[in-house]
Amino acid sequence: MTGTEVHLTHGRYSAVVTVRGGALRELRFGDRNLVVGFGAEGAVPDYRGVICAPWPNRLADGTYTYAGKSYAAAVNEPERRSALHGLAIHLPWEVQEAAADRAVLRCRIPSGPDYPGTLDLTVTYALSDDGLHGTVRAVNTGSVSAPYGVCPHPYVVAGPSPLDDWSLELPANTYLEVTPDRLLPVGLRKVEGDAFDFRSPRRLGPVEIDHAFTDISRDAAGLARVRVLDPSGTGVELEWGAEWRWVQVHTGDKPIGPDRLGLAVEPMTCPPDALHSGTDLIHLQPGQSHSAAWTIRAL
Repeated sequence: MTGTEVHLTHGRYSAVVTVRGGALRELRFGDRNLVVGFGAEGAVPDYRGVICAPWPNRLADGTYTYAGKSYAAAVNEPERRSALHGLAIHLPWEVQEAAADRAVLRCRIPSGPDYPGTLDLTVTYALSDDGLHGTVRAVNTGSVSAPYGVCPHPYVVAGPSPLDDWSLELPANTYLEVTPDRLLPVGLRKVEGDAFDFRSPRRLGPVEIDHAFTDISRDAAGLARVRVLDPSGTGVELEWGAEWRWVQVHTGDKPIGPDRLGLAVEPMTCPPDALHSGTDLIHLQPGQSHSAAWTIRAL
């Protein structure tokens, strides 16, 4: 452990978590990278592994109204005129607890012109024989209701082959169509007969995805799973609970520089622009808390 990050190990798994965005900086299984990592210093590229709160994805124009009052957040995606991935990515985090295989990071989201509430946000990372378990918990420590949504933002890596050659199993029946220029919600569409139908595993190929999916098939315990496999036989599974009704999947396409390095798989409690639509938005009353968990494991 240093002042800014914690190194975790358990069996063949190892991980590094950092106070920069509360992020998962590395996750390995033996000599395999399970996520697209980043360096020990500097900005976090492409929001890799960060915790996005108190909203995930895009907030159009950075402005919204809640309980009759107007708020404005900084637009950090100017080309699409959106406030992307919430406020916690810009705020200081601290290491609250650290052990050989477990770490807890903490961040405080204050009330202000960009947000009505005050949130105490913690993320716990723990390694076990079953992989990396993450849990994010928010407590409204303020005096007014606070709108809330959250997601982790890992880019998983199936193996050494290019992303186009990986196969994806995504058990979602519906996706959110978005505008081509700003990637803002248009409406729900069934995946059946669509290029985004990965309910049965198949090769990704050249398809470009940056969409939210819902209507997700789950097991009897309410768990959903995305599996990504490399032709060599290695792979990664991301599992999440019923708290997350959505998942954003992104093939990491970039117009300039290295792209398609990994597949972003982001369980979300609400869809993009939920502060405007209200869809699945959580309303945390003073003293209330919300927790949601996910797991990343090697296949």
